[in-house]
Amino acid sequence: MRTWFWTLLLAVVAVALAVVLRSHSGNVLLLVWPWRIEMSLTLAVLLIVAGFVVLYVGLRVLAWLLAIPDRVRVWRGKRAQARDHELLERGWISLLEGRYSQAEKDLTRLLDQTKVQTRRVLAALSSARAAHGLSEFDRRDRFLASAQEHAGADPGLLEATATVSADMLLDQGRAERALAVLAPLADGGARHLHTMRLLLRAHAALNHHDQMFSLARALVRRNALPRQEADQLIDASGAARLRAAAANDGWRAIWKDLKAEERLLPEIALAGAAAFEAAGEAGEAARVLEAAIAVKFNPALVAAYARCDASQVSRRLARAETWLQSRPTDPELLTALGMLCLNGQLWGQAERYLLRSVSRRNDAQTHALLGSLYDRLERPADAVRHWRLATAASMALPVLATDAALPAADTGSDPYRVDAEGGYAVGLADLDDETGPVSGYAALPPAAVAADYVLDPDARVSKEQRDRALAPEDAPLAGGTSDFDEYFDSAPLPAAAFEDPVPTYAPAPPAAAKPAAAPAAPVPDTKPPFKNDGAH
Repeated sequence: MRTWFWTLLLAVVAVALAVVLRSHSGNVLLLVWPWRIEMSLTLAVLLIVAGFVVLYVGLRVLAWLLAIPDRVRVWRGKRAQARDHELLERGWISLLEGRYSQAEKDLTRLLDQTKVQTRRVLAALSSARAAHGLSEFDRRDRFLASAQEHAGADPGLLEATATVSADMLLDQGRAERALAVLAPLADGGARHLHTMRLLLRAHAALNHHDQMFSLARALVRRNALPRQEADQLIDASGAARLRAAAANDGWRAIWKDLKAEERLLPEIALAGAAAFEAAGEAGEAARVLEAAIAVKFNPALVAAYARCDASQVSRRLARAETWLQSRPTDPELLTALGMLCLNGQLWGQAERYLLRSVSRRNDAQTHALLGSLYDRLERPADAVRHWRLATAASMALPVLATDAALPAADTGSDPYRVDAEGGYAVGLADLDDETGPVSGYAALPPAAVAADYVLDPDARVSKEQRDRALAPEDAPLAGGTSDFDEYFDSAPLPAAAFEDPVPTYAPAPPAAAKPAAAPAAPVPDTKPPFKNDGAH
């Protein structure tokens, strides 16, 4: 628009000048001693315009020639800036993609070649981030030191260096060092949201509950922290503050400082109720737990509500039964009601609630409570059964599966036998003697008691299998064989041994007389060597 304006203006001036010169003809006389120059007015005006144009063009050309060094300097700067931007862009793209080696390579080149302070700091911090991604912490610390050196006294660059350093130190697990790096920012009154988040992470890692509580409150007030995460931090730190101050009775001031919605958080409610209980204010503790349970039904709160003195049982039981109307199948609530009835010695109601709870969930605590109840009612069989079920519910007991291998050999005649199966080795000859059990072994329970510890119903052997396993073995071979030969001859031979006899390397002894119950199939006269088939 500006160009068009000047063009139009010059055209108007030219037309006006031409009209004036055409209507006013005359001569122009120039006296330049020793010359006398006379010309028309039109020619004089044209010469003046031409001289102006020539002078203007000459001056512009001269200025352009004199500005060549500056233009070259600017061109070099722009080219260097373009190279820096290219390296920075490529390095950051690689860093965001997770290609840390390539990112560190490009950013290190940028750090070495750039002359701008801010780009040096940015390149050093980015290189430190890439080295941190490669777990090269020594190299990362060198880049951070370089960034701090190039930052100089610039407060913005120093704050950027501190926040990046603290972030990486927190990722590494060095919370104390990160807190020391952030200390100047905190002391200087920095209220940047990212700095406050880093301070919160550092204090949370070091369990500084007072600082955690104040920072979480400040961040949630500025909508800089999700409400759920803030509630978890406030809940944990507030409960820890209450427990720490419970010893010196300073917890009351902390409790009064809490907001109404903060007192309803589960951990804070548990800690506050415990503090009131310790101070002898059971009624206030019950009110704290009731208010928290009304907001969120938490099993820990319900269990704490059920732990009370006998004087509180009737009130708490009535309140818990109102909760049962809206949650009739909740096993946690049923267990809590059973505990309240046990505290109040209401045995029938306690049994009913606990049995309803255990029918919906196999819980070790509920079984243990039933065992204690039946023990108080002098029903030892039921008490032992529920204690066993509590043990089975709290830990994984082994499952004894049926063995499909060959039956074990009779080790009753081995004088050096070591019984490795303890109470499950029933029916052996050395345990059936009239002299009683072997020295060093306790009397074994009946086989039915041992079967109670088998969790898999399919693993229980039938009565026919147990009778066959406990049946007496055949009479030993005649001919005066040694105890060693008799011990290994008692193991049954597989059917393949009768079809393909196992070769022996000892001279064949004379054939011994066969017992009456020997099989009809031909048996080789040679004794097979010892074969460890896993049955001994």
